[in-house]
Amino acid sequence: MTRPLGADVLGQFLEAPLTYDEVGATYAELPPGYAHLRQSAVIGSGRECFERAAEAVMRWEAQRGAGTEMVATDSPLREGTTVVQLLHIGPLRFLAPCRVVAVLEQPDRRGFAYGTLTGHPATGEERFDVRIDAAGTVVAEVTAFSRPARWYTRIGSPVSRLVQRAVVRRYLRALSVPAGAA
Repeated sequence: MTRPLGADVLGQFLEAPLTYDEVGATYAELPPGYAHLRQSAVIGSGRECFERAAEAVMRWEAQRGAGTEMVATDSPLREGTTVVQLLHIGPLRFLAPCRVVAVLEQPDRRGFAYGTLTGHPATGEERFDVRIDAAGTVVAEVTAFSRPARWYTRIGSPVSRLVQRAVVRRYLRALSVPAGAA
């Protein structure tokens, strides 16, 4: 049995550097040399749904709802927040430290991007956004670029991509759960 993540684990990564140079690229053109991922889902409609989902994104509810154990320096998050997730892949456990590199707060779009830190199994960035259009449709989207950073993720690269897609689907599903439902 693994012990829960705590401040001691988080403390190991507070000064860790980002592992890539293209900081913020999930809000621009995704850089070459990485695998790219974009997945989105309509999660509801109306301003109340948007506000609820936007708040959930900023409080790590996509990650928690996807079943990821985690600890962060801030909730709600802000630029510079450090977070460490414990990823469970079958019997294997991996620490995934990241730092929030951008926060987007607009009337009809909110979200953030975090980048990988030294010690993460991958190198790259992942962005979480929620937006509402003029018709009131609320969409959650995850955009990422990444490549393997460790020997085991290089060897298992095709499996790593499948795992990433599955986790992103769980993130999106977590954001689509109505308020008050579990």
